Amino acid sequence: MTGQDAGIIIVGGGHGGAQAAIALRQNGYAGPVTIIGRENEPPYERPPLSKEYMAGDKEFERIYIRPRAFWEEKQVDLLLGRSVEAVDPFAKTVTLDDGSIRAYDSLIWAAGGDPRRLPLPGGDLGGVHCVRNRADADAIMAELDATDQVVVIGGGYIGLEAAAVLTKLSKKVVLLEALPRVLARVAGPELSAFYEAEHRAHGVDLCTGVAVEALEGADGKVSGVRLGDGSFIPAQMVIVGIGIIPSVEPLLAAGAKGSNGVEVDDHCRTSLPDIYAIGDCAAHANGFASGATIRLESVQNANDQATVAAKTICGADPQPYKATPWFWSNQYDLKLQTVGLSMGHDTAVLRGDPAARSFSVIYLKDGKVIALDCVNMVKDYVQGRKLVEAGAVLAADRLADASVPLKDLLEA
Repeated sequence: MTGQDAGIIIVGGGHGGAQAAIALRQNGYAGPVTIIGRENEPPYERPPLSKEYMAGDKEFERIYIRPRAFWEEKQVDLLLGRSVEAVDPFAKTVTLDDGSIRAYDSLIWAAGGDPRRLPLPGGDLGGVHCVRNRADADAIMAELDATDQVVVIGGGYIGLEAAAVLTKLSKKVVLLEALPRVLARVAGPELSAFYEAEHRAHGVDLCTGVAVEALEGADGKVSGVRLGDGSFIPAQMVIVGIGIIPSVEPLLAAGAKGSNGVEVDDHCRTSLPDIYAIGDCAAHANGFASGATIRLESVQNANDQATVAAKTICGADPQPYKATPWFWSNQYDLKLQTVGLSMGHDTAVLRGDPAARSFSVIYLKDGKVIALDCVNMVKDYVQGRKLVEAGAVLAADRLADASVPLKDLLEA
């Protein structure tokens, strides 16, 4: 390391940034650790924003990753309400938005991403929201009393979770998805069809294959959505959930390799010396995606990459990143748990009965189990993880037999 006084700077106060600081201390790093976060809150969990927090089921303090006092006890300096505008990898400094400069020995970039905005007329009207941070969720909640009709644009997890919460809050919800089915990028047609039917059964007007032409409004406030066929959907609120743009501009400007995210090796190192990247913004070669370079937007990925980076910095038995991907989504009384990556699958096996609202979809590629989507099927999720990790080659008819536990197939 360069000067022992500079320490480690972590850019980003989400799951990855918080776990990086925790893992540094757990692995014996005793120097200065600073988390620089754009928000004024200490690190908190993001997934509940579109679920329990927006529904009013959880107070904000209950989603802190650690109590406020924890950071002081661990001597982690929280520099909140600040962002990094530039990185100098040769001087080993970062420049903040207030013009101040901070030196580092190692830099961990955990800045996540910004919600992708609608590149359409009216996209900046009042009442148009994303769900990425507390301010977004608070703004939505503040407008609910004056809102009867909501249009949700985007049929990914964020859009579906928001639609579920707003429906439970007795709002009339229209969900618009440009692709032919919801969850098209992350799941097979069987799961998409199930969730489309569930949302419709709960009163959501769910439309796929729909083009949005513009958002319209009056006096700076949205009043509805104009579709490509000319039809108009009235709404006092529009929620946009169409993905994120990774926040990596300062790193790329400093010469880091990357485009859609910043590229990292199997120890989360960027192409710049002593600079690491983790979480949503880190593009890495993933063995569960046949070695393809991808970004994974999940709590699991952020936490596991944070631990890899911290151990590498500390020299504490550094291990390459090869964690098993997993995800979850709560909608209505449905708990979806996913393990592995289904991209590139050539066979999808239905296990159980979707009508019973408890089933799994198992994804195969060349006969090998590569992923599972489990709806209210915790046993399949736990046991199926071992099949994914083992790269088990199993016949589809055996996997489809729900009377046989998945663990028995692995042992056979």
